Amino acid sequence: MADLESAKQKACKAIDRAATDLNSLSQEIWNKPELGYEENSAHQVLTDFLEKNGFNVERKFAVDTAFRATFGSQENSGINACVICEYDALPEIGHACGHNPIAEAGAGAGLGIKAAMEAAGRPLGKLTVMGTPAEEGGAGKFKLIDAGAFQDIDLAMMVHPANLACMASPSFLAYTLFDVTFQGKASHAAYAPWEGVNALDAAVMFYQGMSVMRQQVKSTWRIHGIISNGGAKPNIIPEKTVVNYQLRTPTEVELSELKERALACAEGAAKSTGCTMEYTYHSGYSNVVHNKPLIKLFVNNAEGLGVKFMPESEVAKRSNGSTDMGNVTYEVPGIHPMFCLETDAVIHSRGFTKAAGAPEAQEPTLVQAKAMAMTVLDVFFHGEDAMKQIREDFEEDMKKNKGK
Repeated sequence: MADLESAKQKACKAIDRAATDLNSLSQEIWNKPELGYEENSAHQVLTDFLEKNGFNVERKFAVDTAFRATFGSQENSGINACVICEYDALPEIGHACGHNPIAEAGAGAGLGIKAAMEAAGRPLGKLTVMGTPAEEGGAGKFKLIDAGAFQDIDLAMMVHPANLACMASPSFLAYTLFDVTFQGKASHAAYAPWEGVNALDAAVMFYQGMSVMRQQVKSTWRIHGIISNGGAKPNIIPEKTVVNYQLRTPTEVELSELKERALACAEGAAKSTGCTMEYTYHSGYSNVVHNKPLIKLFVNNAEGLGVKFMPESEVAKRSNGSTDMGNVTYEVPGIHPMFCLETDAVIHSRGFTKAAGAPEAQEPTLVQAKAMAMTVLDVFFHGEDAMKQIREDFEEDMKKNKGK
């Protein structure tokens, strides 16, 4: 399709023309790291940039530091494609997760898609650039989902930097926080220990039970925890202890199984020590479900730009933590590829903070912006034929991941 190839070229050229401005945007975010729900400067920088470039911008969209920027219409194709920006930082170490390149890539992709849509001279679809705060444990995308932000979205995508080779379909795990409080009875540990009920014993037995269980769980599952309250003083039988765990698995179905087994460990520890217990499962992130037709389009475009991807057999052996983008991929078809920055430093380290703000980060970020732009254009130009495959794959994935 000559028109499609011409549109892709126009998108890439528009991104290249804006390279200096996009780099300035990234640097402004990097130089002023802000924690989740406090990203006021990043919110201002991104919304000003998109508004200046002709987007219809809704600031403070559902959340004070979220935004929605749109261009085009669904009247012709009925397709609304969403590109996602993240921009929150980590405490003390700044943009050690590389959210400033994520924001740059999202904004850059938006510019490229818009330029191609304008050059086409006919409606192609609707483009949404979504600003999502507080990914680092704050679940910002939850609030946008609850506000209905994705109800009219047909597909969503974002990219994320890493220090390894590029991964088309990286594994991001479903996870939950599991807090257990054991209640015993205080007593003098020397004068009358028999009068006490030791809640620390329950916490230790629970911790040991979880550690023993870890030997018999799948290699893709992750269990990690701490005893956050182990008692008051050594000469007082601990009457209250608190244990905090994070549980992670590749799917929501497996997470339900792990939660049951973890709860059994806690109940056994309480019963064997004579303590009572209370527990809470906090809302966690869903696993990322990569839409295969979208990934295929993205990989074809990225490889055409010179990107080399890690073989899927190797990708399957790696785990990349968790993200609230997983919850988005349970709402609409989505993808979350990872791209490589030239650094030996791992994510969430000071070395990666430096890499995310280095001049060398610019070129791979722009390549990812182009790959996303070209992928959205593929869907726009192929219209319902593309969306039919995307929706069918999404429905099959939901059956597998939800266990229905």
